Amino acid sequence: MGPNGPLSLSVPVKKKRGEKNRMKDIRIDYDTPWQKIHWRSMVAAYASAPYFQFMRDDLAVFFEKRYNFLVDLNRDMLARCLYLLGREIPVTLSDSFAEIKEREDPRIFIHPKLDPAIHDPLFHSVPYHQVFSDRFGFKSNLSILDVLFNEGNNALSILEKSLRA
Repeated sequence: MGPNGPLSLSVPVKKKRGEKNRMKDIRIDYDTPWQKIHWRSMVAAYASAPYFQFMRDDLAVFFEKRYNFLVDLNRDMLARCLYLLGREIPVTLSDSFAEIKEREDPRIFIHPKLDPAIHDPLFHSVPYHQVFSDRFGFKSNLSILDVLFNEGNNALSILEKSLRA
């Protein structure tokens, strides 16, 4: 969440048009200074968040280091976020692809074009303090970074409370 509302930040990639690309082969495009833009946007959005100063060094590295492949950036960021949540869960990659065949497959909930509030009936965001909530109210499903910067050590508890049994 930024001072003017929700921000959509995505990593630009190079891929061959008209062809299906394997996840492991998708390269990051550095033709635009996306890392500098993303980091400045995050500083503008979260500099006044209660835990930003404590976590900024843990995350700034992702906006300085050049990764060749998107999967490597995603894996390292996921591992770091899990660490910041106090969860040391190994992040590994599979050797093969398994198609999503059932609605019960949890991978269906991470599709970028689906609204998680509609498609994941087991998750309901518990409101927490957000930097710009005085202007926009509570906005759910922003990013793991939003809850980490705003709630710090309490982030895991908020996520656990958001799960419906």
